[in-house]
This record gives sequence, structure tokens and C-alpha cells, in this order.
Amino acid sequence: MRWQRLFEDLEAQLEQEAAAELRAEVADRTRAEQADVWLADRLRAAGPLEVALHLRDGAVVAGRVDDAAPEWVVVAEARGQALVPLASVASVAGLPRRVAPPAGAVLRRTSLRTALRALARDRAAVRVAVAGAELAGTIDRVAGDHVDLALHAPGEPRRAGAVLEVRAVAIGALLVVRSA
Repeated sequence: MRWQRLFEDLEAQLEQEAAAELRAEVADRTRAEQADVWLADRLRAAGPLEVALHLRDGAVVAGRVDDAAPEWVVVAEARGQALVPLASVASVAGLPRRVAPPAGAVLRRTSLRTALRALARDRAAVRVAVAGAELAGTIDRVAGDHVDLALHAPGEPRRAGAVLEVRAVAIGALLVVRSA
């Protein structure tokens, strides 16, 4: 009888050790998985939820996430769409805890410059927010580290006579690019 209790006690100890090892392994794997979660993946998971992007300058971009890539997010605001470089985001409110699957190969390769080139190609009128200013115009071209923005009155198409000046805007200074 005494040996039976001894072996039962030993068996219980081994089960406790195995359970503790399993808990530690699960915790390690969970931490490792969380280290692979990117903000863009959480933004894509937001779906129809309203999120609020709090930018470095204190401005807020609020709306539904239309798409997100590793360098940018497009938010459907009440008055149009906003392309927000993720580098300009300080914090996000309203994100769900879930995570979307990682972006596909094409979306992963779609850099901020690629998105800006699409706006330039479409000759879309935009409002560009940089620290302390909002500029209205059309992106003429996208270079390595800046865009050439032809400034003209909001709502006017880009015509040579309507252009007030062409300003080079550093891509790193972009806070938001909104549809005009």
C-alpha cells in the first residue's frame, strides 16, 4: 500500500511537471506569434468597425479601413478617402483584437510610393497634410523621397493656368493624403 501511494504521488508530480511545461510552451508560442503581428494586419481585420488613427501631429483620421499595407492604410472618412502613411500614426483606437491573415505578395510589395504613383497617374486632386499646413493640388510625380505637388484651388482640375506653384514635399513629411 505504501509503495502504491509513493508511485501515485510520483505520477502526480510528473503530470504536474508536464502540465507546467505545456503551459510554458504555449506561452512562448503565443509570445512568438504576437511578435509577428503587424499593425496593417490588425487594421485590415477592423472590417466595418470605425477606427481612429491618432497622428504624430495630434490630428485624428476616423473612419472605416478600406485597405492596409505594410506602409500605409486607406480610411473611408465621412467626406472621402484618406491615404495615411503608417509612419505618421502614433496610435489607433477602435482596433479589434483579431488579426487579418498576412497581406498577399502584391499588397506587401505595394509601398507608399507605389500608392502615391497611382494617385499621380490618375491625376487625382488631393489635399496633402504636412506638419502645420494642408496643401491642395495634384501629384505631378513621385520621386525617391518626395512628391512634386502642383498647387491649385481645391475642386479645380489641374490645368497649366490654374497651377499656382509646384512644391516638392518630402514623403517622410506626409501625414495624410485626402481625396479633394
